[in-house]
Amino acid sequence: MMTQTRGGEINVAVSTVIFSLRQRDGAERPDVVLPLVRRTRDPFEGQWALPGGWLGEQEGLEVAASRTLAETTSLAPSYLEQLYTFGDVDRSPTRVVSTVYWALLRPDEINRDSTPENTAWFDADALPKLAFDHNQIFEYALWRLANKVGYSRIAHGLLADEFTLAELREVYEAVLNRSLDPANFRRQVE
Repeated sequence: MMTQTRGGEINVAVSTVIFSLRQRDGAERPDVVLPLVRRTRDPFEGQWALPGGWLGEQEGLEVAASRTLAETTSLAPSYLEQLYTFGDVDRSPTRVVSTVYWALLRPDEINRDSTPENTAWFDADALPKLAFDHNQIFEYALWRLANKVGYSRIAHGLLADEFTLAELREVYEAVLNRSLDPANFRRQVE
């Protein structure tokens, strides 16, 4: 979708930061991971980017976010929330305003065998330099997740329907990137 302004055209896009967890053998707690898509055209051809695409003229933002996720990653997260709109003038070679969503996926919702070949999962603490301003967008999304985990039940979106208190604590520890005292955590949760 393009819109006209006094200065020219503005393209409207949607992107999504998808968070999940991956437990590594022998690790104390799971790692926060996310899928990235390798760009197949300029600008930034060959670089990794957040999944996304253009807003269709006849679709809403959330519908576009779900559609672009399905097209680029074959993922359909059950939790999808609008995060922020990014519109710095120099964020792209052409004028693009992106409405960014963030999503949570339980590890059992991910079928790694059906992941498209230009999509790969990365540890949140070891991301490459991303296309456009996507590193900044990721940092904002991770900050938002860490804050929201403190006042909401958002952590449940990364767990199976039934889970133990220890598993819930592991999610908090992974998101906050620090260890939590089990006894204090139990009291806070109760």
